[in-house]
Amino acid sequence: MTAVLDHPVHHATFSALAPVVGAEQTVPTAAGEVRYANFDYAASAPALTEVASVFTEALSQYASVHRGAGHLSQVTTARYEQARETVRRFVGGRADDTVVFTRNTTDAINLAAHAVPGDVVVLDIEHHANLLPWQRTGRARVVAVQPTFAATLDALEAELARKPAALLAITAASNVTGEVLPIRALAAAAHRHGARILVDGAQLVAHRPVSLAGYGVDYLVFSGHKIYAPFGAGVLIGRPDWLDAAEPYLAGGGASAQVDLSGGTSWHAGPARHEAGSPNVLGAVAVAAATDAIRGVGFELIGYHERDLLARLDEGLARLDHVTALRIFDAPAEEGRPAVTDRVGIAAFTVAGHTAREVAEYLSDRHGIGVRDGKFCAHPLLRHLGHPDGAVRASFGLGTSSDDVDRLLAALAELGTD
Repeated sequence: MTAVLDHPVHHATFSALAPVVGAEQTVPTAAGEVRYANFDYAASAPALTEVASVFTEALSQYASVHRGAGHLSQVTTARYEQARETVRRFVGGRADDTVVFTRNTTDAINLAAHAVPGDVVVLDIEHHANLLPWQRTGRARVVAVQPTFAATLDALEAELARKPAALLAITAASNVTGEVLPIRALAAAAHRHGARILVDGAQLVAHRPVSLAGYGVDYLVFSGHKIYAPFGAGVLIGRPDWLDAAEPYLAGGGASAQVDLSGGTSWHAGPARHEAGSPNVLGAVAVAAATDAIRGVGFELIGYHERDLLARLDEGLARLDHVTALRIFDAPAEEGRPAVTDRVGIAAFTVAGHTAREVAEYLSDRHGIGVRDGKFCAHPLLRHLGHPDGAVRASFGLGTSSDDVDRLLAALAELGTD
């Protein structure tokens, strides 16, 4: 087999785009301590050092949020509310969109499921976070993915036309293969049939620009821990009417406007309605800081960086006879029809003769490389791809360099000779 590093795509080198906390962290291997190569960004991305600095400053002034008269309470409240506006700008939200901070993407979609007044159409390739909450309502209608995106869009439109639905809930980028779905086309299809669209942006917003207003997206959800922000916070942003009409997601202080023991409690409208209790202020501040940091790097540069690294990884994997890459969609069936033409920095694959866990343990124990193995909270998709027992996933981001990719490829090549 030709050496992995001989291919021309590997002649150029690319450094990390932004410093991340723990970039020089070493881990033990069979050969001694080595620098950790993190290829598990799709699960939880490392914190950017810029985000850590903002968090540290906010922590030094942290106090109670809302209703506090003290100076630090006022500072903390201002930071929290400003975080909403920062997030709104980052995703191109409309002026009247409600921004609710949640625990994570899963929590955000459960909140949406609590508020949506009707049937929801979903694909069978979704992360469980965008499948199970809808199924639990008893109003989910699942559409089987087709070999091409054009055919899949036709199937979705046929289901939306067959029977009215309130919502199309769809992933923006697969957490298994990284394939980016054409969101504008999906939003237009939903609206043609009188439905709204909710986009699971957990795997997209750190990698590609998003505009709710520009794309025609009604609701967007994502998680801070996917965009280089620690301390767990999620976001649901979108049109206010369904959220204001729904019963509060949690009953408690902050959501209540007036409490009467006779049962006449009234509730706030807006984000407070669904944020009962003391919120994760520092988590929200970290999310806002991460969005600012990502905007500072710039999506054009991020796109170039990730596409170069992904091409390097894809071509290297293709040269390994014992490795099979996974994809959901084939090439477009018809010229001019919508197609999946982009991927974020995610590559899923299997290795002949080895289980996914064996590969992940080998990469960690022998080479200090962290990947994900298993079914990635997407069991129906793994079955559809023909790998019900799971696969290996390598994912990367701003802190990844070409040296990291070459190290992963060399380790996989070595596994093929063992």
